[in-house]
Amino acid sequence: MAWLTREKAPLTKGQRTDTPDGLWERCANCSEIILKREFSANQNVCPKCSHHFPLQARQRIAHFLDRDSFVEYDAELCSTDPLKFCDSKPYKQRLIDMRRRTGTYDAFHAGRGLLQGAPVQLGVFDFQFMGGSMGSVVGEKIARLYLRAATSREPAIIFSSSGGARMQEGILSLMQMAKTCAALSKLREARVPFISVLTHPTTGGVAASFAMLGDLNIGEPGALIGFAGPRVIQQTIREKLPEGFQRSEYLLEHGMLDMICDRESLRPTIANVLSMLMPAK
Repeated sequence: MAWLTREKAPLTKGQRTDTPDGLWERCANCSEIILKREFSANQNVCPKCSHHFPLQARQRIAHFLDRDSFVEYDAELCSTDPLKFCDSKPYKQRLIDMRRRTGTYDAFHAGRGLLQGAPVQLGVFDFQFMGGSMGSVVGEKIARLYLRAATSREPAIIFSSSGGARMQEGILSLMQMAKTCAALSKLREARVPFISVLTHPTTGGVAASFAMLGDLNIGEPGALIGFAGPRVIQQTIREKLPEGFQRSEYLLEHGMLDMICDRESLRPTIANVLSMLMPAK
């Protein structure tokens, strides 16, 4: 019980490998021990090595938008089981289990909020819900977000974190790639900007569709971004891949991203960009 009240970690890096219960968190990247409240306040970024760890969707919304400004749309849309798919368990039961565990109906939150006082249409993937996979409901929510943004002439911002298309929905999932891109074209016609933020990981059908089509594509440091994973590619081509292949830094160097931005700087950076793209009326 002493760990519940201690404010100072008694052991330094290398002295132990387990993480004590209570107030402390061990960075899986640098092995340093940090206060949990410090880790949380820093948006799950290690203050010692700046490694970016996953951030829950609701936490990301709370940190990114002005306080209490987010209004969620289409929150109760939920997937069905049109193919009666079953692997280790029926897809219908898998959806029920995910809803109970995460408290949300599917892998994407969409809504409207304020970013430094300016209205934006915001979408955030929830990786905890079936790996942020894009099924028919996720695709529908994204399409609706783009259409709302075009109608209201408010910029669209999407934080992607996904394993790709949801295999349990087959072709109905794959068609969301075309559907989201078609909806994005309406935003283009309205000359309203779309900012895509790619976090770890952004792969598969999400990376191969709307996520790489932003007017500004921003990657988080160290994020894995690509269609197939490095291991699959390496096994297919039977060649060793370059160091850091498919990480944000590699993609920036090869022209696939416009910039890399850490979480602390992301809010003011995007607000500044939008102030130039969407001047005050």
